Amino acid sequence: MDLAMAASLAALALIDSTSFGTLLIPIWLLLAPGRVRAGRMLVYLGTITVFYFAVGMAIVLGATAFTDDLGALLDTRPAMWAQLAVGVGLVVLSFRFDSKKSKEGGGRMTRWRERALGVESEPGAVKTRAGALPLVGLALGAATLEVATMLPYLAAIGIVTTAGLGTAATTATMAGYCLVMIVPALVLLAARLVARGAVEPLLGKINDWMTRNAASTTGWIVGIVGFLVARDAAWRLGLLEQLLNR
Repeated sequence: MDLAMAASLAALALIDSTSFGTLLIPIWLLLAPGRVRAGRMLVYLGTITVFYFAVGMAIVLGATAFTDDLGALLDTRPAMWAQLAVGVGLVVLSFRFDSKKSKEGGGRMTRWRERALGVESEPGAVKTRAGALPLVGLALGAATLEVATMLPYLAAIGIVTTAGLGTAATTATMAGYCLVMIVPALVLLAARLVARGAVEPLLGKINDWMTRNAASTTGWIVGIVGFLVARDAAWRLGLLEQLLNR
């Protein structure tokens, strides 16, 4: 692998590092008050890394036949109508996220986060520590939702596949790529642990904002995703073209 290829892969990995699962969720976890246990954060980031590495290697080593069959299935009209129904359903669902209930919803999210991370928000309080399973589930859920839309990762897989590096070099390259993806989150984790006093006030302000706007923000996200899914299905079904031709 030459320097140009390595630089290209590193750039793509850093772009991927800014995604929802590799950066935004880690930031949200780091916003938890009190002492953050690095081990639990590493469980989340490790799960993300292993998942993407496994998916990448599966594609590189010949799982494209399955994805081609799946793509062919999704191109059928029944599948397109099902996609349209899912998209419309998500848009309708987005209106149920009432901003007036954001305080209650944000409180539940905050408590779940603190339990998952083993945070001691109240000094001297005795709490039952949850296992790492919630963090593993969160990581797998985020990665599963994102993997089909991570175009830089798919581009990197294409570069590695066409380079003819060999099995050992390909495995090392994909592992290195996935590790670079979590570098920004690791840097933030280190800053939270080492310079808590300097970064905690800013994190606290962001945490307050996210708590107040948890429901409305979630509603917007669900609505936008639903619109995009429905629009894609409508376009492929020819519904938009029929409307434009009227």
